[in-house]
Amino acid sequence: MEFPKTIRAYNPKLKKHTVHKVKLVSKGRSRSMAIGNRKHERSLVGHGGKRAGEKTVKKQGKRQTIILECTESGYKQFRTIGTRTKKKLEFTGGA
Repeated sequence: MEFPKTIRAYNPKLKKHTVHKVKLVSKGRSRSMAIGNRKHERSLVGHGGKRAGEKTVKKQGKRQTIILECTESGYKQFRTIGTRTKKKLEFTGGA
């Protein structure tokens, strides 16, 4: 999916539309003490006992999130692109 490198978007700090640089959001470092990680580690301990068969779940596409950074004030805001998509964002020339 193609998306422009720069777009004109509303900046609530300046209360007007300005040119924003577009950047893809990257996943942050995972926390080892988060509750999900602790539950997962606990499930790996021991033999696991009786378990039913694995259920097949249809995978949904990820929603692409971008960061808009104002060129005038440096104000950053997040935006989610469209509905669920399976394709990666590809940045092309400005708007």
